[in-house]
Amino acid sequence: MTAASLPSVRGRLTADAPLAPLVWFKTGGRAEWLFEPADGEDLEAFITALPPELPVRALGLGSNLIVRDGGLPGVTVRLGKAFSTVTVDGNWLLCGAGAPGILVASTARDHGLAGLEFLRGIPGTVGGAVRMNAGAYGREVADTLCDATIQLREGRVRVCDVGALGYRYRHSDLPDDAIVTGCSFYATPGDKAVISAEMDRIAAEREASQPLRSRTGGSTFKNPPGLKAWQLVDDAGCRGLMVGGAQVSEKHTNFLINTGTATSADIEALGDEVRARVLANSGVELEWEIERIGKFLEKAA
Repeated sequence: MTAASLPSVRGRLTADAPLAPLVWFKTGGRAEWLFEPADGEDLEAFITALPPELPVRALGLGSNLIVRDGGLPGVTVRLGKAFSTVTVDGNWLLCGAGAPGILVASTARDHGLAGLEFLRGIPGTVGGAVRMNAGAYGREVADTLCDATIQLREGRVRVCDVGALGYRYRHSDLPDDAIVTGCSFYATPGDKAVISAEMDRIAAEREASQPLRSRTGGSTFKNPPGLKAWQLVDDAGCRGLMVGGAQVSEKHTNFLINTGTATSADIEALGDEVRARVLANSGVELEWEIERIGKFLEKAA
């Protein structure tokens, strides 16, 4: 498909765009098309006019994601500055989906609003957090989200309240091709010093316990009910386990890291090997928390 056969845009539309620089693992293939819309109207017009058979996928900061080595077919949408604003209206925070979680938490703090400190510990954008009901340090998005604005594939824009999103642990009922473009959170008045201290505590705990300086994808597996994924991985003898250039972190065993030469196939194979060893050791079947998307790379004959 050529650029001439796609709808015109005011933003940027790039063919055969490399995605590895855009995700935390720094691995993966290319996007057939990468679209960075100028604003919501640009996105809506483009999505509405796209051929219905062309896949569409949103990409945030790529912090909890494996893009497979064969890349992504269709259109990958990446929301930029126009979708990265955070404004305060009373006790409400109105956020673009491209805003990082840390910006939301910091803005709430600066206005003396509490309840969003946990977003300091979640890498990635608000859009990704809303999609997966991200959580950390005892709270999750479902606890404080009011509503989300969703660009649907058929062209409609819908505002969904939190009850319509079908939230469960690290999951929502949003279709894969629906794009979160914004949301609103509700916070409560609090003491700035107390809020700041809690955010500092979260930041220090992350620094001490997680391999933040490595090429990683965040928390790899969901915690089974009443259990900790990292402990199950550790008990199965997987600390430091490697497949190709991918390794189970020595610092936190629910993190996989790219030691510098890993492919996405290495990382995914390592995750599956860890799941198999945990199942054999404990009888518990770990579920992926990291999303894995795209095509596997076809091997030469």
